[in-house]
Amino acid sequence: MGKITGFLEYERKVSAETAPGDRIKNWNEFHIPLSEAEQKKQGARCMDCGVPFCQAGVMMGGMVSGCPLNNLIPEWNDLVYTGNWQQAFNRLKKTNSFPEFTSRVCPAPCEAACTCGLNGDPVAVKENERAIIENAYKSGIAGPNPPSVRTGKKVAVIGSGPAGLAAADQLNKRGHLVTVFERSDRPGGLLMYGIPNMKLEKWVIHRKIEVMKEEGVTFVTNADVGRTYKANRILKEFDRVILACGASNPRDIDVPGRDGAGICFAVDFLKATTKSFLDTGLEDGNYISARDKHVVVIGGGDTGNDCVGAAIRHGCASVTQLEMMPEPPRKRAGNNTWPEWPRILKVDYGQEEAAWVFGKDPRVYQTTVKEFLKDPEGKVCGVITVSLEPKQDPETGRAYMAPVEGSERELPADLVLIAAGFTGAQSYVAEAFGVELDGRTNVAAAKDSYKTSADRIFTAGDMHRGQSLVVWAIREGREVAREVDKSLMGYSNLA
Repeated sequence: MGKITGFLEYERKVSAETAPGDRIKNWNEFHIPLSEAEQKKQGARCMDCGVPFCQAGVMMGGMVSGCPLNNLIPEWNDLVYTGNWQQAFNRLKKTNSFPEFTSRVCPAPCEAACTCGLNGDPVAVKENERAIIENAYKSGIAGPNPPSVRTGKKVAVIGSGPAGLAAADQLNKRGHLVTVFERSDRPGGLLMYGIPNMKLEKWVIHRKIEVMKEEGVTFVTNADVGRTYKANRILKEFDRVILACGASNPRDIDVPGRDGAGICFAVDFLKATTKSFLDTGLEDGNYISARDKHVVVIGGGDTGNDCVGAAIRHGCASVTQLEMMPEPPRKRAGNNTWPEWPRILKVDYGQEEAAWVFGKDPRVYQTTVKEFLKDPEGKVCGVITVSLEPKQDPETGRAYMAPVEGSERELPADLVLIAAGFTGAQSYVAEAFGVELDGRTNVAAAKDSYKTSADRIFTAGDMHRGQSLVVWAIREGREVAREVDKSLMGYSNLA
């Protein structure tokens, strides 16, 4: 695959980024694609390794190694190298429903497991993936391709995030009549409102939704199933139902002062910003503004980073990101060997921008909030933080982070964004359909079948597995589609 000596001849190169000082002036994506000639060189770097760990998608050390979708990466790397863009698209689409999404927001476990990266720089897999799908749209081969035969079977998909969209896309290709219900005003779920525009511009989602509509998928928006839209109505009208509503319960911080005004969940902050931006370019003011405010973000993950980037674009006075865990090492530790996911320090776009604006990385490690301070009007005006240190329970051996006595520190805070993750499915949807939850408050399902405790109802994505990556949601959406297809037809030819 690729050029036999390509990994020796060509250096890894990815798309350039607009300078932080320029990109923070707008909400646009800031990556500048490579030329076609350079992209072919990147495909040539795939080294015919013999054992493509990049496409394995197996769990190692508690994290995934390689692509969960089992993308045929060496094959389409070679096709990029030879300039066979149409066949590259065909091979990519065999396993990935939405490369236009994953090539923008996936953390690329494929690259972390690339054999070329063992003693050098990995192949630019994510870059090649994006080049393939964008070339496909440009040339017209990624356009609508509706099924020639319809089965007459009707499937309802509740939720239009990556899992729901993947399930709908696959089932529609099989010929079933699919309707997707979305509680928001625009389809896309997490992709639309959970990820800010500079990370995933929303025309990318609109483009794919329009293709799916032309292929026959029906979308019903502003349909909050279980509240404003009756579950019984759906059960009467459809042969099968797939619950793919995501893990929508944000994890809270239970400390004194939590009731102060100006303390909100990251998902609410990001959603309101994106909706206002799409509706009016932020002119309506219907969002939680960080302008001229001292912002504290609680949570060091991707959502926390997105909050940092958004707050800077709002024009915040300062931003601090609190992370409970210790700062990761710059290089792999001895117990974190390839091809495991590298648990090393990552500097994302939001942290880069904060460093440019304020002169330092916004993250403060091994720290959490002990108390929120409020002014006489009940608004948050500061936080008391406390340092943490790793300890081990002598009885269970379990590691935990313990507060360090006397390490309290006060930080100014006019806006606090809680980005501490999500705890599971929202109960009202489960109750409306009469499905059981597991011990983690996710919708319980039979192993490998995605079938819930209720007849004719299936589940997939974060609602089933808990908060996870977009690529895992797409995988589960494709797998649940196959199981639903089997239940309707007695067999399935879906991949």
